[in-house]
Amino acid sequence: MKFTSAVATASLAAVAAAAPSKTIAKRADSCGQWASIETGNYVLYNDLWGQDNAESGQGCVGVDSLSGNSIAWHSTWTWQGGNAIKSYPNVVVNSAEDLTIGAISSMQSTWDWDYSGSDLNLDVAYDIFTSSTAGGSNEYEVMIWLSSMGAVGPISANYGADGSATPIATVDLAGYSWNVYSGSNGVNAVFSFLPVSGNDINSFSGDVYQFISYLIDNQGLPSSQYLISAGAGTEPTTGQDAVFTVSDYSMTIA
Repeated sequence: MKFTSAVATASLAAVAAAAPSKTIAKRADSCGQWASIETGNYVLYNDLWGQDNAESGQGCVGVDSLSGNSIAWHSTWTWQGGNAIKSYPNVVVNSAEDLTIGAISSMQSTWDWDYSGSDLNLDVAYDIFTSSTAGGSNEYEVMIWLSSMGAVGPISANYGADGSATPIATVDLAGYSWNVYSGSNGVNAVFSFLPVSGNDINSFSGDVYQFISYLIDNQGLPSSQYLISAGAGTEPTTGQDAVFTVSDYSMTIA
């Protein structure tokens, strides 16, 4: 995901200033490269940051409903050409800019999703960014993959003879076993958690902060880092007539 600190800061401030709505109906889709939709405690981003890597294609997002703290939304896309990520349609929860990850006690979340389409290459993942200063540039990225379809894999500093990423650890968190990977995207450090089973987790319910806490205690993530954004969405590389449907998503940071 390409998510600049300036965008994150502006969006979080905008959401904080807006009074959350309790319930909304379905809205028209947005297809602009940097299109965003604010609703309740969330901002939905189209985020077509890698569209120039595609030979052809388009992506759109839309909000289906909001009820209390639960949002339902969808993304439709088709991308052809190249193996690079084309976009990260995702929803970001509003959070305090001056909150360090060491001061967080929980990030309770539910996420029910489904996918349809053909020749899909993608991941479905939480994507969390932190910085050493409030509203600063991204320094650490934490990804929690609930799915990997086709020819995709995590960023890693180490690879095996077969070319696959090598995990640095295996850990049990939020009711699942995860392989942990560590590397850099050239801009910030990246930690990625992938299910050991290799199976999709289409219905997740748990405390996402468990992953942050593990990294603080075991992998050197500084607790003094500030939370920049906590998003949840999908990163496609290629595929046809894809429909990513999130029937229920929520996150509460405390």
